[in-house]
Amino acid sequence: MKVKLLSGVATVAVLAMALTGCGGGSSSGGASGGGASEGGAGAAKTIKVGFAQTGSESGWRAANTKSMKEAFSKEKGFDLVFNAADNDPAAQIAAVRSFISQGVDAIVIAPIVSDGWDDVLKEAQSAKIPVILEDRTVSASEDLYAAWVGDDFKKEGETAGKWAAENLGTADTNMVVLEGTTGSAPANDRAEGFSSAIAGTKIKTVASQTGDFTRDGGKKVMEGFLQKFGADGIDLVFAHNDDMALGAIEAIEAAGAKPGTDIKIVSIDAVKDGMQALADGKINYIVECNPLLGDQAAELVKKVVAGQPVEKTTYAVDGAFDQEAAKAALPTRAY
Repeated sequence: MKVKLLSGVATVAVLAMALTGCGGGSSSGGASGGGASEGGAGAAKTIKVGFAQTGSESGWRAANTKSMKEAFSKEKGFDLVFNAADNDPAAQIAAVRSFISQGVDAIVIAPIVSDGWDDVLKEAQSAKIPVILEDRTVSASEDLYAAWVGDDFKKEGETAGKWAAENLGTADTNMVVLEGTTGSAPANDRAEGFSSAIAGTKIKTVASQTGDFTRDGGKKVMEGFLQKFGADGIDLVFAHNDDMALGAIEAIEAAGAKPGTDIKIVSIDAVKDGMQALADGKINYIVECNPLLGDQAAELVKKVVAGQPVEKTTYAVDGAFDQEAAKAALPTRAY
C-alpha cells in the first residue's frame, strides 16, 4: 500500500508540473510584496496597488489620474486603492502608511513635495512593499524606491527658457514667474532649467511667487504683480503650468491688457485649455508635460512585483508647441 500511495503522489506531481508548464499558472512575486489575492488554479494574480496622488489641482492632474486609474483597472489585473491628498504632504504620507497596513503588493506615489519621505519609505521597505515614484521625485535615498517614471522637468524648463531667450532675450525684458507648489520637484527643476537657458540674456526676473499649480492661484498672484508693476511694467510671464497661465490671462484681461501681445506668456503642460489659449494667441509658447503615465507605471509595477529588473528612471516623451502647432494638435488632443 505504501508503494502504491507514493507512486500515486508522484504521478499527481508530474501532472501538476505539466499543467503549470503548458497553462501559464499564476505569477509569483510574493517576495516583493504581501497581500495579493489569487483566483483558482491557473488564474492570473491580482496585484493590489496603493496610489497616493497629489490631489486635483489642475487639468494636467485630472488627465494623469484618469490615465493611472485606467492602467490599474481590474480588467488589467489590478486592485487599486486610490487616495488624493489635496496637496497636503502630511495627508499623503498618512495615506502611504495606510497602504502599508493594508498589505498592498506595491505602492505608487506622486509626491507633493520632495522632502520628508525617508521614514515612510523605510517602513515600506521593511514591509517588503516596493515603491514606484510617478510624476515627481523625492530627495530620499534611491535605494528606498524601486523606480521612477515621469517627465524631465528640468528639460521642460530649459525648452521654455530657450524660446524666451531666442524671442525676447536681446531686449530689456521684465519677467514675472508663477511658481508651482513650493518644494515640489517640477517647481524646483523647471525654475532651474529656465534660469540656465536665459542666463546671459536681457531677461530680468522682477518677481516670482507660487500659485500652487492652480488657476485661481495663478490669477491671484498675477493680480498682485499687476498692482505692483502695472501692465506696462511686465513684458513676460513664465508659468510653471498651464492652469496658472490661464489664471494669469484672466488677470491681464481684467487689467485692460492683451495677453500674448502686451504681455507674452510661456507655460508648461499642454493640456487642452492651455493649448486652446495658445491657438487663440493668448499664450505664446507651451512645453508639453505628458500626463499619460499610467501604462508605463503599471508595467513597472508588474515587473517589480514579479522580481524582474527595471530601469531606475523612465522618461515620458514631451513635445513643444507654438500657435500653429497647437491648432494642428487640438482636434486629436487626448488631454
